[in-house]
Amino acid sequence: ASALLMNAVQPDFLSTLVVSFPLGSQRHSEGFSDLAQDGAPGFLELSSQEVLTEMRQFVERLELRRTIFRSDHASNYLALKGVLGRDKARLLAELEAAELGKVELRPEWARGL
Repeated sequence: ASALLMNAVQPDFLSTLVVSFPLGSQRHSEGFSDLAQDGAPGFLELSSQEVLTEMRQFVERLELRRTIFRSDHASNYLALKGVLGRDKARLLAELEAAELGKVELRPEWARGL
């Protein structure tokens, strides 16, 4: 849904952030407990691998023409910079390399804000 919205809007600038919990996620998770259904939790924290997969799927679905893309905030496991659509193939290659463990990710201690 996010990629469809971005494709429709064609923003000048697009940036991503990753939720981090430097003090632990318990308090945050408890806030979602009322959203739990059928025994499933209302909130699940993604692993670094799941975040990379989600980011790759997001970028794959983007059809942008001249959008400055940044995913270089301290919260991100992998710093990405480019212009979409020009740099889409390179960004996807960087994400795939990270998913395969060929690129070092930002360590958890460096993601705390």
